[in-house]
Amino acid sequence: MTQFLLAWEFSEETEKSKMKIYGFVVIMVAVAFAFAPAKLTAQDHYAVKLTSPVAGQVLYAGQQIMVEWKHRLPNIPLAGCESELWLSLDGGRTFTWNAFLAPTSTSLLWTVPNTPTNSAVLDIRFGCDLHYPESYAPQPASMFTIAKTQ
Repeated sequence: MTQFLLAWEFSEETEKSKMKIYGFVVIMVAVAFAFAPAKLTAQDHYAVKLTSPVAGQVLYAGQQIMVEWKHRLPNIPLAGCESELWLSLDGGRTFTWNAFLAPTSTSLLWTVPNTPTNSAVLDIRFGCDLHYPESYAPQPASMFTIAKTQ
């Protein structure tokens, strides 16, 4: 009889553990849905077009230039969001970070680095902590040159 009671008590504890795990999983799924965008339409996606520098432009190391772009931000709360400027020196194959920006920014006074290349490309990214994935937006149609200072 004692063995039967021990087996029954163990079974009850196992069921309680399963219920706790089940409850935890349900809560995690609910949290994931709470932070996920409800439904993204075409106008809810991030889009950007670089307007300066332009394709073929030659910039010189140390020069200050106003990098400018036009963008469409998703229709979401911008709390926790940011934009970032990334630079590629190899035509857009790899990028290195350059600056954090406010999500509504459309320009940046940029000092051209001393990294000569004929295939510089900028990427203006946008993303929000927890509720909008980082969106990459390389601008290969606006490839420019970085030359040594004259």
